[in-house]
Amino acid sequence: MSENAAKIRTVLKEHARLNRDADTLSDDSDLYQAGMTSHASVNVMLALEGEFDIEFPDHMLKRSVFESVGAIVSAIDELTEGR
Repeated sequence: MSENAAKIRTVLKEHARLNRDADTLSDDSDLYQAGMTSHASVNVMLALEGEFDIEFPDHMLKRSVFESVGAIVSAIDELTEGR
């Protein structure tokens, strides 16, 4: 597991209110099917912004960006590229 994926899973454990342990989910598991609500996804987004010192631009504020660990890793990699 990459360092970013591990940090993301920690954020999910603290903020996503999943009905399963984030460590047991595959990178492709649907976080919404695992119990994350749209309200919880906002909390996850805010926590990720703090954890990675990033800001999600408007075009990334959609369900598909936060639907899986893999999707979140891709978004964060895009936002931190070149650092």
